[in-house]
Amino acid sequence: MNKIGGLMLLLLSVVAFSAHAQIEKWKSGVLKEEFIYDKAPFPSCHSATIAETPTGLVYAFFGGTKERNPDVEIYVSRQVNGKWTTPASAANGIQLEGKRLPTWNPVLYQVAGGDLLLFYKIGPKPSEWWGMLRTSKDGGATWSDAQKLPEGYLGPVKNKPVLLSNGNLFCPTSTEGDGWKIHFEVTSDLGKTWRKIGPLDPGKDSIDAIQPSILDHGNGKLQILARSRNRALVEAWSTDNGETWSALSKTDLPNNNSGTDAVTMKNGLHVLVYNHVLPPGKLVKGARTPLNVAVSKDGKNWKAALILEDSPISQYSYPAVIQTADGLLHFAYTWRRTQMKHVVVDPSKLKLKKIKNGKWPAMKGYTAPVGAVASEEL
Repeated sequence: MNKIGGLMLLLLSVVAFSAHAQIEKWKSGVLKEEFIYDKAPFPSCHSATIAETPTGLVYAFFGGTKERNPDVEIYVSRQVNGKWTTPASAANGIQLEGKRLPTWNPVLYQVAGGDLLLFYKIGPKPSEWWGMLRTSKDGGATWSDAQKLPEGYLGPVKNKPVLLSNGNLFCPTSTEGDGWKIHFEVTSDLGKTWRKIGPLDPGKDSIDAIQPSILDHGNGKLQILARSRNRALVEAWSTDNGETWSALSKTDLPNNNSGTDAVTMKNGLHVLVYNHVLPPGKLVKGARTPLNVAVSKDGKNWKAALILEDSPISQYSYPAVIQTADGLLHFAYTWRRTQMKHVVVDPSKLKLKKIKNGKWPAMKGYTAPVGAVASEEL
């Protein structure tokens, strides 16, 4: 490495250290932060999903040379005796005729008293991928043969399904071939039969949105929050358990055209994990830092809760969040495309500050990063 390269690396390290020191002020409630692995047979990774099973936590993501490369596979790690197992391949895109295609966006879902489901996609790009499913009876240690979902069905496209009070497993999904459109894929018999709802009305702003997550407000009232190309997180509402939906509309929260996730906790509060950053100027896409957590009682008025990551070194992205039986929150996400991270949070210890007019609240000693232009990655 030459002197200039060495100085740049040192400068980045100093800036990153300074940013880490700043966000300690936003870490109330964090119990544990850890990487899923030390070494892996792939240089690049992305798209986290996490589930609680009877045998412990299971974490999945895709890894390979680079996103879209044919060697990208779905990898799974299991938490055993408090430690994560070495990531093991659970699915690849090798076709019967020998051609190999990349895999994408795994989504884990544990059926109560039943199998662990692993949904994922295979295809050369998002506009041409199709949905796949494997199941496990032993918490992700072994998997069934891969089966293709019915023609035209993708399964949950990034974020976890939600089991509704009426017994429907509601999968939030979307398509990217003919514009960005959100729809739902619903099964009442754990995948034996499927039906579709949507696509949703893009609304007066002609919203382009994908990758929704579902919040359950009770009594049949549902809300989705989704990624968009409209410089804002977008939402839609249903009052009949998702059978019909309002048109999509912008929220006050910014979106950098990157994935988010959300969950309704047992106490009825809603948790959102996302990049609270508005792209500069009129750009649609922005850098994927910082990675933030907000909490709301009603899904409309949000309070700042945590900053999981914040550094000029971007790519803290594609998060997932669940609440485990013990009441703790578990966050999973991509860390600079080289690692996958897991953070455990006690929600009772969060210190909340109101988000006004879509701006993350100021805190003495913390300076939010200046927005930057994003990479072209998914």
